[in-house]
Amino acid sequence: MNILRFLTPKNQVVYLYDDFTLRQAMEKMEYHRYTAVPVINRQGEYTDILTEGDILWALKDLCGFDLRVAEQTPLKDVKRHSQKAPIGVNSNIEDLMSLAINQNFVPVIDDTNVFIGIVTRKDILQYCANLIKPSENHAEHS
Repeated sequence: MNILRFLTPKNQVVYLYDDFTLRQAMEKMEYHRYTAVPVINRQGEYTDILTEGDILWALKDLCGFDLRVAEQTPLKDVKRHSQKAPIGVNSNIEDLMSLAINQNFVPVIDDTNVFIGIVTRKDILQYCANLIKPSENHAEHS
């Protein structure tokens, strides 16, 4: 099955640029109420995911809990405590599901590492639930 069936395209996804400051990232994540957001460079290439935990540790380790310092701290300097691998657009559903087990969303890239969107774990689970429902209804009437 083609994973594009589950894709939320980039133009519908909140993401950060890697040249944003820590404060810009915090404000964008707070506004949208997200705990993790994909990060891309200005060429559109996927770099990684920034999490609330990454921000917390950066505030402590790099900024001394000073938001004025966070205004000057580029995201490139923020250490990520776990790397979240993207999945290629031509990957199979099994690879997608194995990544989604441990991530709320999986970033999707094209063949040139350009970020094209995400697949959410919610969308995968909804698809699986829809597959199960007809079987349950059939079993109840048998």
